[in-house]
Amino acid sequence: MRTIYLNGNYIPETEGKVSVFDRGFLFSDSVYEVVSVLDGKLVDFGGHVQRLARSLTEIGINGAPGADDWLAICRELVARNHVEEGMIYWQVTRGTPEDRDFVFPPADTPPTVLAFTQSRTLADNPVALRGLRVVTMPDLRWGRADIKTTQLLYASMMKNEAMARGADDAWMERNGWITEGSAQNAHIITHEGVLVTHPLTCEILHGITRASVLPLVAQRIEERPFSVHEAEQAAEAFVSSASGFVMPVVQINGHIIGNGQPGSATVQLRHAYIDWARRTAR
Repeated sequence: MRTIYLNGNYIPETEGKVSVFDRGFLFSDSVYEVVSVLDGKLVDFGGHVQRLARSLTEIGINGAPGADDWLAICRELVARNHVEEGMIYWQVTRGTPEDRDFVFPPADTPPTVLAFTQSRTLADNPVALRGLRVVTMPDLRWGRADIKTTQLLYASMMKNEAMARGADDAWMERNGWITEGSAQNAHIITHEGVLVTHPLTCEILHGITRASVLPLVAQRIEERPFSVHEAEQAAEAFVSSASGFVMPVVQINGHIIGNGQPGSATVQLRHAYIDWARRTAR
């Protein structure tokens, strides 16, 4: 049985309880982060804790643990749950007011703070050997995709719809332009050898893995929107995320990318990122 962290206490997962009036439950009034674990160490911890702080500031939640506290919490959960490889989820809600109300509770209302682990194979994920098949769907999310909130219903619906269509996941598009995946940043490599990735606007999550991957890229990089058609005709495609690292995409809307196998540049980038992650994990 896993040990989780909830509001200052390490407890068995079966004992974790949150009020029915918690704003995370009633309004998705909460933010979260996911940190990968390799060899029992935390990957890109600094980037994730900084983004969590930004998300909390953007929606005005106060009282969450600071960076040093999060580091201690994560290391304690890794030790207690014997996690060698997997993820740690952190979630902070605006807390529990006296009753349901659209108006925020007083600013000194204690937040609800949760963290838990998931053991999972990351570095040797077999999906990386075959690549992902994706389909595109309209991006109907709210306009602040750059804040990592728990408003994930639409992303979940898209992923399930993609699977119902025989694909693995979905890429979102607005007016014909790709924004990102259901839980990943989307990238393509053109036949001219240029890596194209969406710029950091409010339309996408500012990926921590994306930020660490791009300096490892051998190709020229263009941060600009790219169309569904350009993606379908790309030489290579891939996604980046904390849980998937660099994951090849071999099919978009039924269009075979390259020769239908993970592209060589993408495979090299995945290996380079995993090597970097192992060297820098803390």
